[in-house]
Amino acid sequence: MPGKPHPFSKNPMRTRQELQEALKSFLDPLAQHTSPNGARVKIGSTATHYDETAAQLEGFARPLWGLASLLAGGGSYEGVDRWVNGLAAGTDPKSEEYWGESRAKDQRMVEMSPIGFALAVASEQLWKPLSAESKEALCKWLTAINDKEMPNTNWLWFRVFANLGLSKVGAVFDPERLKADLDHLDTFYLGDGWSRDGPEGVRQLDYYSGSFAIQYAQLVYSKLAANTDPIRAEEYRDRARKYAADFVHMFDEYGRAIPFGRSTTYRMAMAAFWGAIAFADVELPAPLSWGVVKGILFRNLRWWSQQDIFSSDGTLSIGYCYPNMYFTENYNSPGSPYWGMKAFIPLALPESHPFWSSEELPLPSTALQKTVSLHHPNHIISHLGDHTFLLSSGQACHYPLKATQAKYGKFAYSSAFGFSVPTGSFGLDQHAADSVIAFSDDEGETWKTRRLAPEARIETMDGLPVLISKWFPWPDVEVETWLFPPVENVSENWHLRIHKLTNPNRKFLSAEGSFSIYGQTSIDGRTLPTFDGTEGRSEKIGEAFAVSPAGAVGILDLSPGDKRKGTVMNVDANANLIYARTVLPQLETEHSPKEGATWLVSAVFGLPVKVGGNGVKGIWEGRWEMKPEIPKSMLKHMM
Repeated sequence: MPGKPHPFSKNPMRTRQELQEALKSFLDPLAQHTSPNGARVKIGSTATHYDETAAQLEGFARPLWGLASLLAGGGSYEGVDRWVNGLAAGTDPKSEEYWGESRAKDQRMVEMSPIGFALAVASEQLWKPLSAESKEALCKWLTAINDKEMPNTNWLWFRVFANLGLSKVGAVFDPERLKADLDHLDTFYLGDGWSRDGPEGVRQLDYYSGSFAIQYAQLVYSKLAANTDPIRAEEYRDRARKYAADFVHMFDEYGRAIPFGRSTTYRMAMAAFWGAIAFADVELPAPLSWGVVKGILFRNLRWWSQQDIFSSDGTLSIGYCYPNMYFTENYNSPGSPYWGMKAFIPLALPESHPFWSSEELPLPSTALQKTVSLHHPNHIISHLGDHTFLLSSGQACHYPLKATQAKYGKFAYSSAFGFSVPTGSFGLDQHAADSVIAFSDDEGETWKTRRLAPEARIETMDGLPVLISKWFPWPDVEVETWLFPPVENVSENWHLRIHKLTNPNRKFLSAEGSFSIYGQTSIDGRTLPTFDGTEGRSEKIGEAFAVSPAGAVGILDLSPGDKRKGTVMNVDANANLIYARTVLPQLETEHSPKEGATWLVSAVFGLPVKVGGNGVKGIWEGRWEMKPEIPKSMLKHMM
């Protein structure tokens, strides 16, 4: 029998009060996992690279992003004493629940950020009730961050927030350190609103550059430091205005964000930037009115409310659309997903704020470009063909985290189809090679896919943006790739991938995948059979496709010469972020040493079912026939 629905899944989330209740539905289940004196919240037993105390501190601190916002806006919560008591016990060296002193690059310093935010915006409820001794202990624990080594990344914002919180409650803080950190963080700025997550040479511009950390932090700082640092505060507000014009393209009409990069288990934090826009009172240029901003955030939250994101006890699970450990990072503890409480920051606003008084509006699709090139992150985003997805090249995490090649190195990332990560090291089904071309020189036992393409760039060919990159699966094999987006009114559900392989010495296999898709039938929920005219899979020489209740995906070989074999693979379970059971159309072939270049041309099809729709039968067939052509200037290049 299914369990009782989580209150979040039944919340319509249209009003300020309903958002308050939604937040409380996240906070309530934490009570049963809270230590007697409140300082530690242990939700599960999976481990991280840092110690267990720090993991349980995460469970305590991260919900403060939401709770402090609720309290700052005049809301109340019956369980607030759990956090007041926890602040006292966690910073008391004599307490059994003491969090411990921070060391260099310590996870404790990450969690000082929501604590600093909480002191800054909700001191009346979270600071004032503390005894003088507890206040002194809390200040001492926070100020210890100021002489510790930190990663040269968005982490520096955590120290900013620790000092900001101390300053707001009238405690001793380090203004020189605060300014030095802000000055250094500003060196990450690239222009047009975009920052990289690190110094020069880092090419990571994912959600850490926006909703998870940098843009969010800049906006909160701009509000809290408007009087003490007005020039920098206005600069941050201006960056947000520019960034918003690009970031809006990461969301589709249903509120889904395009999953890309690391830490996507933070879920609704992907949309937290829009809440921070409201918190900072930043009016955006048309068409991004208050009603549009409100709609993006609320639709995202409502979409999450319909996903399987909770454990049976009502706490958030580690995962994306369902519990999943394959794609997580070694710093994801059971409390980590509560970074998503950043999305509730509009609760800090009074009911009279235009964010609340404005009517929620849909995404202004007619006013937005259908295809947009974002040069700083090296993305081309398409909203054509009832599908929002991006083409990507050139980004990489600053260190090779788990499944990093899948999180940053794929050719395409979709708000509807998501992406997949490897579940193991042997066999193509475990490598889950959607939206990549994979290579194997050991007869298919292990496979290599793109991770680094440092010289990627966007150019224009025949009036179309094209993303060009180069990488080396082995030192003696070069792969140069051109990615072309869909063409409006011509081939709206197709994008083109053209690969130039230079291989003078090696014999190997290649397999190129389309988007993966939910792989079960609507009739009995069993694996898709051979295509029957309504649903199923089709495999031919030169093409493969799959049609399921989630839509239709496929891949077509337009290469000169012999065509590759089309197959539809049953991907290993739990590889995809959105669907636990998927199939993957792909093209397979063998390669032998060759003088000169080998050209592979793939047309990739994607048509997701509309949310609440009745499938794609009668729609996808006509879209499939609107096949793309190789641009003329590209044909000349291939000769």
